[in-house]
Amino acid sequence: MVIEEITSMEFSAGLHKTRTVLLPVGATEEHGPHLPIGTDTFQAYDVCVRLAERRPVFVAPAIPYGVCRSTADHPGTIGISSGTLKALLCDVVHALYRQGLRDFVVLSGHAGGTHNAALLDAGEELLRSLPGMRIALATEYDLARGEGGAIIETAGDSHAGEIETSRMLATRPHLVKGSAPAAYPCFPRHILVRDKLPFWPSGVWGDPTRASAEKGRQIEDVVVKALERLVTELEGFVENAGRRPVGLDEA
Repeated sequence: MVIEEITSMEFSAGLHKTRTVLLPVGATEEHGPHLPIGTDTFQAYDVCVRLAERRPVFVAPAIPYGVCRSTADHPGTIGISSGTLKALLCDVVHALYRQGLRDFVVLSGHAGGTHNAALLDAGEELLRSLPGMRIALATEYDLARGEGGAIIETAGDSHAGEIETSRMLATRPHLVKGSAPAAYPCFPRHILVRDKLPFWPSGVWGDPTRASAEKGRQIEDVVVKALERLVTELEGFVENAGRRPVGLDEA
């Protein structure tokens, strides 16, 4: 049930089938000279919608902004601060909780460390403030590991490379503008720089030339299946289940 496409009455009826909602979080940032700026958002949203076709879950409207530290100076990147992302996720979850939802799966299409740390901080705060809610946070990159690793030829592929180019070729080929040569960032270790563009001019991290639509379809299938397993685990999760109370002799 894609929330932005259903009526209020359909939303109410859906609560009798599930209390689980998927929250896709993306980013508006450069993805090399060949991929659309909305790539991260498209990927996360598409996977959530595909899972909603397989089982009863709600899909919240995607959050299209994220924390984009390394790509901040590239044309087209529109980043937000960690505090803003954290507050935004907390507000959205509080609103959905008020509507009756209790199980929240946050899927990030953006793998930035600072970005995902903000989502984690939000999740911890939400656990403390909303009784009876359960929450899981994952990135597409995490879910694609394992089985998905056998599909990819490029070691260390990450941003606008083989994986993401394949995904866009599979789902939005009309937005892919050719390809780009393999490239990697060269930021100095430990040293922060003001102008990041010279250290990563192409904005590519990996090898887009090895991409294909077939690989993209296979990777998306892997992510959808992994996301479904995570939803099943969350819906059956009982915190402290089987935990033995600490005795006086163990305190």
